Amino acid sequence: MGDSASGNEGFQVLLRRVRAGDGQAAAELVRLYEPAIRRAARVRLVDTRLNRLLDSMDICQSVLASFFVRSALGQYELETPEQLLKLLATMTRNKLASQAKGHRAMRRDFRRIEAGGGDGGDDTSVGGGIEGLAGQGPTPSSEVAARELLEEARRRLLPEELLLLERREQGSEWTEIAAELRSSPEAIRKRLARAIDRVAHELGLDQPNS
Repeated sequence: MGDSASGNEGFQVLLRRVRAGDGQAAAELVRLYEPAIRRAARVRLVDTRLNRLLDSMDICQSVLASFFVRSALGQYELETPEQLLKLLATMTRNKLASQAKGHRAMRRDFRRIEAGGGDGGDDTSVGGGIEGLAGQGPTPSSEVAARELLEEARRRLLPEELLLLERREQGSEWTEIAAELRSSPEAIRKRLARAIDRVAHELGLDQPNS
């Protein structure tokens, strides 16, 4: 029980550092969780035509980039490593489903590739913004990549959205913030959620309607 509590405490410290834009913490999280994401992706890519356009590293980079930004902007409230693993597995499934849907809409490209007409070209790209981070340890370049991505995400928030985020980071409850703004906790949460979605799309981390 003590070991579990200690492990969860270390996990919380790591997440707080990631949310604060700590590139070394982001790279450490990649080292710890990248293998699980790639395993989940490989299982779902088996026996599908999509595996000729994507590989597990494509998906891994995209999932991690989306997680870093959304976590840094306050979307997730995770308490244990197990919760994070479940979240990353769900994000991987959703990412693959989104990619499959997009590529099914371009069957001509599938036919061209299957006929030996190319290797997919630009169509193989997945929104990520964190290329080169997955697959590495906490190297200086990977730390810079993560830090720059998180800083850019915060820069794209509007002033009132950034204020909501900062209040949450300071430990304020939704009820407190809502009372100050003369709104409801649900309305405030939705406002920040919409801001996070907008920033994620602007950074190319998520496919529209995914």
